[in-house]
Amino acid sequence: MFIKLPRFVRVLLKATDFWKNNSLFLREFKYFPKVAILALVFTCLSATFEGVSIGFLLSFLQSLTTPGSKPIHTGIGWFDILILGVNASVMERLYRISGLILLSSWIRSIFNYLSQIFTELTQLNFSDRLRKKIFEQLQAVSLSFFTQIKTGELINTITTEVERVKQTFNGSAFLLSRGLTTITYLIAMLLLSWQLTIVATLLFGLMAVSLSKLIGMTREKSFPVSIANERLTSTAIEFISGIRTVQAFATQDFERKRYYKASSNLVAASTRLASIWSLVKPLAEGLSTTILVGMIIAAFSIFVENGALQVASLLTFFFVLFRLVPILQEINATRAVLATMEGSIENIKVLLRTDNKKYFDNGHIEFKKLERSINFMSVDFGYDDGKLVLNNIDLILERGQMTALIGASGAGKSTIADLIARFYDPTAGQISIDGIDLRQIEISSFRHKMAIVSQDTFIFNASVRDNIAYGTENATEDAIYKAARSANALEFIQDLPNGLDTMLGDRGVRLSGGQRQRIAIARALLRDPEILILDEATSALDSVSERLIQESLEKLAFGRTVVVIAHRLSTIIRADKVIAIEQGRIVEQGKYQELLEQRGHLWKYHQLQNNYET
Repeated sequence: MFIKLPRFVRVLLKATDFWKNNSLFLREFKYFPKVAILALVFTCLSATFEGVSIGFLLSFLQSLTTPGSKPIHTGIGWFDILILGVNASVMERLYRISGLILLSSWIRSIFNYLSQIFTELTQLNFSDRLRKKIFEQLQAVSLSFFTQIKTGELINTITTEVERVKQTFNGSAFLLSRGLTTITYLIAMLLLSWQLTIVATLLFGLMAVSLSKLIGMTREKSFPVSIANERLTSTAIEFISGIRTVQAFATQDFERKRYYKASSNLVAASTRLASIWSLVKPLAEGLSTTILVGMIIAAFSIFVENGALQVASLLTFFFVLFRLVPILQEINATRAVLATMEGSIENIKVLLRTDNKKYFDNGHIEFKKLERSINFMSVDFGYDDGKLVLNNIDLILERGQMTALIGASGAGKSTIADLIARFYDPTAGQISIDGIDLRQIEISSFRHKMAIVSQDTFIFNASVRDNIAYGTENATEDAIYKAARSANALEFIQDLPNGLDTMLGDRGVRLSGGQRQRIAIARALLRDPEILILDEATSALDSVSERLIQESLEKLAFGRTVVVIAHRLSTIIRADKVIAIEQGRIVEQGKYQELLEQRGHLWKYHQLQNNYET
């Protein structure tokens, strides 16, 4: 049987759920408690002096309207005599009270200023904590997470969404400040006339309830805005990152339509949101004015004419009420603005959730040196459940030897390299380093002994020097020059405007594909690794550069464990072992010449490549 709870109980439960759902953010304030507490303290002090000003105002108005009446007392003897001057003349009391009103107003202004300063500092610290928390989350999750989410969505969350959520503390502090001021005003109004206060509370309470529906609609409309923001950011990043492809395929019109559509969708979603939350403030102003006018007419006709309320008290009451009404309007408007941030809050909460993500489980054994071999033992791997990319891989990579992996595109060669670097873990089976499960090894200590040059070379928007020295601390100038020379990169580097100090642009846009790969090879050479993985490392080079770099790689390979993935068979002739892979399985392995003599899979690749080149 369904029992409907009373409204006030439902409101309390919703409030409890709100704080429970946002406890993730509330916990962040413990990292900068002093700043947050000072922001709240100065907010409270500002509201307190607002009430003090009202007390002085009542005495001021009484001295003006009824000079012969008994002065207002606080009940504190020394304060009434020395400060308020209850025994002094009317004019002296008026001067004293005027001075006190000015003093309390200036003190309140100072506390308002301090409140705003510390509120802003709290917001800045809060957004800093969120950005760092998101970064640590991205550092900790498995690499597979990044294959399931768009880069634009992450960038949008880190920038736009965090910036929007930052404003929630400002809005919350504003609500606290105005809430305390409202309580102060209500207490003053109750002391002046409890009857009028009850009427005002009921009328403005009904107005707040009627506006809550609009605020709820605002919250719902905030989610499509966040989604539209994500899509626009993703579209923009894809366009910028793929500008060469866009120009090469002359798809500017297609990209323009895609970008314009994403921008228009954001405008449409934002317009729908603005059309609702913008209605809150003017509607509140109209209703408030109607209530005020009605109350003024009723108060003068009922209370003043019957002598139930003095003119000074009534003037003070309506002065307070006139001050209160804009505050109530601001509170409703701020509630509406905070509701528009629900979509942003939800996005960040989803990104920071830990129960729906796979995390990298680091080992604890420090890797010092490869003594014997890297072993694949009955390894299966699949990016998706039920679809394997590698099947029952048994493989031994001997220390100090070069092992070449050949096979058609999609056969699983690069996946094996990724498993060695532990970008992924096997779905079944085990990879061991000198008999130790790779998952038990502290991964940074292992990767520091490794260098990877892949076919998808990433160049940072930094100088040539910084790109070559990336990941190698305290690299000397001589070592950088030597690595560049060995990678056959020094000649084109010296032709750049500023040599090693030349900025390469986003993703190395100033370089050709072959130049980018030579920078990556120089980076690997400088690292002087024990384990070297070359995934199509020479694919973007011309024949002359390929021959020169091949000589450098052969020198680098001496005494090291090298895994080479190559389509050009000429680059793996001197490999100690060649592994042929088809559809995720090892179909043959052995020395290059031996496999050619067997006329198996390597022979077929050899024949196809020779026929293609001729």
